[in-house]
Amino acid sequence: MKISRPSAVPCAAVLAALFVSQAAAAQSPPEQRPAPLVAWTPKKAPSKPWAEPNRPWWKLADVRALHEGEENWTQPVIRNKDLVADWHQLSPQGKTPTIAYSDNRTAIIVWEGELRVSMEGHEPFTARKGFEINVPLRVPFTLESVGSEPALYFQLNAASDMRLYPVETTPAKPEDIAGWEYEQRLIPGRPGGFDEKHRPYLDYYGDVVNGNDRAGAFIADQHMFVNNIRGRATPTPPASNLGHFHIGYDEFWFVMEGNVTLQVEGQPVFTAAAGDIISAPQGHWHRASFGGPVGQMGTRVAINPYPQGAHVYTQESGGRQ
Repeated sequence: MKISRPSAVPCAAVLAALFVSQAAAAQSPPEQRPAPLVAWTPKKAPSKPWAEPNRPWWKLADVRALHEGEENWTQPVIRNKDLVADWHQLSPQGKTPTIAYSDNRTAIIVWEGELRVSMEGHEPFTARKGFEINVPLRVPFTLESVGSEPALYFQLNAASDMRLYPVETTPAKPEDIAGWEYEQRLIPGRPGGFDEKHRPYLDYYGDVVNGNDRAGAFIADQHMFVNNIRGRATPTPPASNLGHFHIGYDEFWFVMEGNVTLQVEGQPVFTAAAGDIISAPQGHWHRASFGGPVGQMGTRVAINPYPQGAHVYTQESGGRQ
């Protein structure tokens, strides 16, 4: 029986077409940014002011002063409709109960000491100053201060999430909180995990400041955006540069490195230092820039609930600040 061979001509034609396609793609111009939408945009009027515990500027020194002489403490600093964030200190060898959160990731920034992080189903690791930690939803985790000094860390959660206590590690009923009663129930469903965009931790000082990694988004998920923005200090822009505002959410920043200068509607311009928390409520014009000596490197960790949240600019600015 004669077996027919496929003709080489179609294969050659396919290869030629592929080569032409690749060549054309290589010569095509880079993708351009889409033209901004020009729209009648609502701006909150009057603008909602900062309500405690929120402040334009939470200096780390002020937080420490509030808890002088305490070994273990928590200081609320952010409360809005989307996110909550607190400073925590754990004394040496101190340990949190094993907890989980139902629907969203937990973000943690370690600022002092050493924190042993144990997540169910993942290898434990020890985090130190500048580590950014990502705990997926419904994954029980424990934090333990393992160094000789207290561990100081900043923890961020979605406002809708509340602590879950696995019965295996907390057999007794936890203390109720105002408006809520704990009941022993089942929560089916797969816990969250990691992917090419989300990893358990980032050693920011080791991998970015002293390494070759680029700053960028650490968490970009539903209801949570934790984005490292790094640059060199420059002269503060004029007050006529309003920056932008957000229609539907508040934004705040953790100063990770250097200094950040913030101009925010209704407040005098100020320059924050590493470890400080600064914020702009929904609908407030704001402009964050890198302050300090010209050329000094700075990093602000921008935090809000929407990875693709709308930024509203003046038409004169062309959508830039």
